[in-house]
Amino acid sequence: MFPRSAAPRGRSAYSHGPYPPPAVPRYYDYNHRRAAAVNSFHVPGPERLPVYEWKPTPSTSRVPAPQTPTMTNGRKRRNDEYSPHVVKRQRIDSSSRPLISSPSIQTPPPLRLPDQEVAGSSRSPFTGYDRSYHSPHSHVHPQVSAIPEGSNSLQVYAKDKLSGQMLELFEASLQQSSDLIRKEMCRTRLQLDIHRVYAVARLYLTGSSMNGLGCRSSDADMCLVLKGNKRHEPIHVLSVLQRLFKSLPYVERTQLIRAKVPILRFREKGSDLEFDLNINNTVGIRNTFLLRSYAYADLRIRPIILVVKKWARHNQINDASKGTLSSYTLVLMVLHYLQTRKEPVLPSLQRDYPECFNPLLDIDAVPDGPKHIPPYISRNQSSLGELLVGFLKYYATDFRWDKQVISVREARALPKNNSQEWRNKFICVEEPFERNNVARAVHEKVKFDAIKDQFVESWRILQKRKDLNSILPVRAIINKESSRR
Repeated sequence: MFPRSAAPRGRSAYSHGPYPPPAVPRYYDYNHRRAAAVNSFHVPGPERLPVYEWKPTPSTSRVPAPQTPTMTNGRKRRNDEYSPHVVKRQRIDSSSRPLISSPSIQTPPPLRLPDQEVAGSSRSPFTGYDRSYHSPHSHVHPQVSAIPEGSNSLQVYAKDKLSGQMLELFEASLQQSSDLIRKEMCRTRLQLDIHRVYAVARLYLTGSSMNGLGCRSSDADMCLVLKGNKRHEPIHVLSVLQRLFKSLPYVERTQLIRAKVPILRFREKGSDLEFDLNINNTVGIRNTFLLRSYAYADLRIRPIILVVKKWARHNQINDASKGTLSSYTLVLMVLHYLQTRKEPVLPSLQRDYPECFNPLLDIDAVPDGPKHIPPYISRNQSSLGELLVGFLKYYATDFRWDKQVISVREARALPKNNSQEWRNKFICVEEPFERNNVARAVHEKVKFDAIKDQFVESWRILQKRKDLNSILPVRAIINKESSRR
């Protein structure tokens, strides 16, 4: 029934309740410094597991904007201030308002295992950090503020009513450190239990939980990587895991979904936290860290993407299983729009830094890929509201659905050719690594027309009223997200 004669036992690897006991402080590192067993995989027992240390910091969300340097080419990368040996760090705020920059936790000095990799962010959008760097072996834990002094603030882009509403929705809905703790602790425990049947398996948290674009209500995606010469049939592996998971005291409601990418869906027992686990769909790991790099390239990226996803969900055009747009497709559509402004908000990171996002890069090295990308500063100073209205207008009136392919990889709209990938497709959005169509779920004209009509209607309403409530029940969504606290 189970491979390697490892039948699951009735009790978990832990004897201290649903999660491993906090023997030492817990750390979660987002900035590519190696920490013990966070998204790392040679973990023979609980004593090797990482733990977290959460230190509250004062809320400093309203910070004066710095003077913007003169730029002549539409953008400026501060290479003179950048060093690959400098890690820009920011503690996650567990008590005050959600933070705007890429979060990180101080890394502990011990345990650097040669086969361990951590999930990390590409970079922070901020300059002006305290540049005192402490090596992984240092016992000093420097104090850092929630938002570095002199850095920009989202308030600069939220001075009008619409932008303020977007910021309020973003801050109320943003995934919190406590949400990530729960997901990571469940991943850590599953990693140990899965090792009982697949000894060399490696379990990654992927998707919005890790790319900076998640909400409090977001489910968690996981990818189980099985290497070796043996071919692992996903359905078979997921069936084995389903039997295993039914014996685990902290998992319930397991469901095997036989989609194009098969997944095992399950819940953490006693909670509403849902997981989707796939097998060897490693492109999901690659695009997690690509999107994370984009998410922290500019302060406005995360708020506008979150609002667009809420808008699409409310208007019933954000469900690939029902023939509309997946969240991944919507994110790529937003990034494409921001890349193609007269003054771009974003560049193409794959084009500018191909070595960091090489699709042939070993999967264990993917989290480290973007760590040396310097900060990006755009001349485009549009407010959050202006960008949202512009996004809706772009797809309502400007984009040629029948003639163009959205390409974040190229930062432009590609001409639609007659290849099988794009022929007779209503919406064409290129996957940045595999270059296939991630909008292929939209295969019915009635669904395509509904999507187009929603862009047109929402643009017309929002352009006139400049009130987010006119296209989205803001307060109801905030109340729903707040109930997850």
